[in-house]
Amino acid sequence: MKRIIYMLSAVGLLTLGACNDQLDTNPTDRVSGTIIFSDANGAEVAMNGIYRATYVAGWGTGWADENPGFTGIYLAGDLMGEDHLMLSQGQGWFYEDYRLNVRQDYTHKQGRPYQFWNIHYTLISNTNYIIAQAPGASGDKNLLNSVLGQAYAMRAYCYFQLIQLYQQTYKGNESAPGVPLYTEPTTSASVGKARGTVEDVYAQIDSDLKEAISLLKDCGIAQKHASHIDYYVANGIKARVCLVQGRYEEAAAAAKEALTKPGLTPVETVASLGGFNSSKLSNVLWGVEVIADQSQHFASFFSHMDADAPGMYAEKAPQCISSWLYNNIPATDDRKAWWRGELEDEVTGTSMQSYCQIKFKFANVTNRTGDYIYMRGEEMLLILAEAECHLKHYTEARKYISELGGKRDKDYATRLAKYSDSDSYNQNTIAPLQTLMDEILFQRRVELWGEQGRIFDLQRLKLGYNRDYEGSNHTELVKNKDTNAGSKEFIMTLPQSEIDGNENISASDQNPF
Repeated sequence: MKRIIYMLSAVGLLTLGACNDQLDTNPTDRVSGTIIFSDANGAEVAMNGIYRATYVAGWGTGWADENPGFTGIYLAGDLMGEDHLMLSQGQGWFYEDYRLNVRQDYTHKQGRPYQFWNIHYTLISNTNYIIAQAPGASGDKNLLNSVLGQAYAMRAYCYFQLIQLYQQTYKGNESAPGVPLYTEPTTSASVGKARGTVEDVYAQIDSDLKEAISLLKDCGIAQKHASHIDYYVANGIKARVCLVQGRYEEAAAAAKEALTKPGLTPVETVASLGGFNSSKLSNVLWGVEVIADQSQHFASFFSHMDADAPGMYAEKAPQCISSWLYNNIPATDDRKAWWRGELEDEVTGTSMQSYCQIKFKFANVTNRTGDYIYMRGEEMLLILAEAECHLKHYTEARKYISELGGKRDKDYATRLAKYSDSDSYNQNTIAPLQTLMDEILFQRRVELWGEQGRIFDLQRLKLGYNRDYEGSNHTELVKNKDTNAGSKEFIMTLPQSEIDGNENISASDQNPF
């Protein structure tokens, strides 16, 4: 029988919950399905191990330094689009994502196809054990239901990421091949699942989120730590999913519910956001705190972003904004300070280079720490504005985008008044903005730059792009790649190890190459 399961070992999962650095991502059958935890406290420790795994490096057999967990996926997805670039190649880390040149790495276990597959299926495997065992564990039932809700939400999130990474967007592709679905504990003896369909995957995501939201609402336990998925985070995940599916009323309702979190500030000032390195900010719905002994150092997200951190990777391969996007941000917008403009005098090895980003900075350069923010209030406002605009509720859409824009640009009311009420948007992503929807999508590009992965928005909006425009500062124009809407270049290939190890997936199931 073929070995297909990716998972943390029972020991690895529990020790990660105790903040240990050791992670086992190899297929294993050491988890028997009978003993991971026996009580509510043990269940919580197991879930904490899953959260810890979201920001460790090393999800392949090599190239660990370009693999900082979830943030590495977001960064790769951003570089695959048109708003983000790398000034130089460095050692090639993330530069191949920028060149749209990672799909060919499916034949081994170092490249993106395996890395992205492995992290999500590892987390799914472990949520499945928690979901199977939590109902029978002893102890505080409310705590058990909280952990169970978190596990369902994490599983939904992982399947949502997988289906976006390995297939085109939901609408119009419902019957296309999806990704294998596992909802029960598995071992190396388990039989691999077939790809199924995109619709199958979203049905599972929707089911898991429904269960998660119900459990997290009824358990009565508030979020203990920013890393924990609570009722409000689960609604935020649902808002993202519904936006992709075109379920705009539900997307708006879920985003609005996420914003009702007690103590949440929907929009922090640019000054308060600092270097986007604190999960304690009042606008954060979901994030992870990174302490000194958990820092991934050279492999961390901030190593790739902070060009002013001595000895870190960004020093040799700076991350920059596209000149088009930067030049279209008004001078009155406080966010313009997140990037350098065009500089006459540049200093290599620092951020003092044209269009270099300074949005993301280490909180402490000495010990290489900085928290990761996975979800914040501003994103929920953007989802609300976009969903209401799709529904042609233009007054509501203007209200929500003004809540964000008004905190970023002192002249925002004047700016917003220029755009006509319409849910249509440019198919050319560097065309002049004309409609309310154009403006909402532009605000999303600016606000979430480097955070969510531009490629996922391009997919769901069915947009392509062109980096070769007058005044472009892109170092890779990818003229030899198809960057039209729905391009195969926008999704990953299946890892060869899955084709070899899963008897229900063959070479004929591979994505177009």
